Amino acid sequence: MNAADTRHRILMTAMELFWEKGYLSTSVSDILSRSQVHSGSLYHFFPGKQDVLVGVLELYRDGIDEMLLAPSWQGVDDPIDRIFALLAGYRTHLVVTDCTYGCPIGSLALEIHEPDPQVRELMAANFSNWSSAIAGCFDAAVERLSDGTDRKALGEFVLTVMEGAVMQARTYRDIGYFDRNIAVLRDYITSLLNGAKSDSFA
Repeated sequence: MNAADTRHRILMTAMELFWEKGYLSTSVSDILSRSQVHSGSLYHFFPGKQDVLVGVLELYRDGIDEMLLAPSWQGVDDPIDRIFALLAGYRTHLVVTDCTYGCPIGSLALEIHEPDPQVRELMAANFSNWSSAIAGCFDAAVERLSDGTDRKALGEFVLTVMEGAVMQARTYRDIGYFDRNIAVLRDYITSLLNGAKSDSFA
């Protein structure tokens, strides 16, 4: 295994463990045990656990298209449908994990109350990339929206709904909380589209 493969294995293992156990409850020993990497190799790339966290957050940031968007949007052409296809992916994760799945970045943001500036900036970058992808869907549907619609704010709003819906479903262990939130979001977006259509005939 070359150096790049070793580094990637460490990061993928840490990503899994941070999701399963949380960052604070995951030890370097946990990462070494599951990855089957020697401590010298880990410390060669990552002097401490926070450096591993930085690497994981960079992996999420740089892999949003490959890991999240492309699989959700495969075969989905309509930009509004793409928004709900992405949200359906979160629903699937919740269902197959009996509502224990959480958005990885959202979970980290809640767990780490006073993050190091570099960690905070990377979490913010991940949130920005996600909401920007949704805003891009609204941009692609701009002709179906009223003039002056704040598409950037809409992208941030969808992120807020997703995070809150996931959090409630996990807390109650009930997918109904996710479904009801997403249904209200769908109704709201539909009303925006219908309002724009009405304006065009006014």
